[in-house]
Amino acid sequence: MTADHAEQVLAIYQAGIDEGNATFETIAPTWPEFDTAKLPAHRFSALDADGTVLGWVAAAKVADRCAYAGVVEHSVYVRPDARGRAIATTLLTALIESTEAAGFWTVQSGVFPENTASLAVHARAGFRVIGIRECMGRHHGVWRDTVLVERRSPRID
Repeated sequence: MTADHAEQVLAIYQAGIDEGNATFETIAPTWPEFDTAKLPAHRFSALDADGTVLGWVAAAKVADRCAYAGVVEHSVYVRPDARGRAIATTLLTALIESTEAAGFWTVQSGVFPENTASLAVHARAGFRVIGIRECMGRHHGVWRDTVLVERRSPRID
């Protein structure tokens, strides 16, 4: 994913935001904000033959504390008109390969329980449900739960 993809990546993010079951965010960040927050080696775009971005995945540090040095949180988004084509699976596979190669031991995400498609794609990619985080935050004035999912590296010593 490069700055050349910025407009499309942020449009896909905003589409997910607008659907209401992807994130607590209410507006996509600017590209500089997004670019600063996401780890450059662990973000990917899926492109069609003409270069249109169909989806993206990106990871960010969970914390700066050394104990969490091998833990990242990720997001994966697919254009509404590109869903059902295994794009999220392809993107998660790329993320898993890059984080494994970099020595990360945990990739995690919080998913709204209503987002059953995301939960299913994460399960197929080897993520497990850790638990429900009740009333994790307010979204449009309503308390929302999140499902904490994680994939642990099999390479942990």
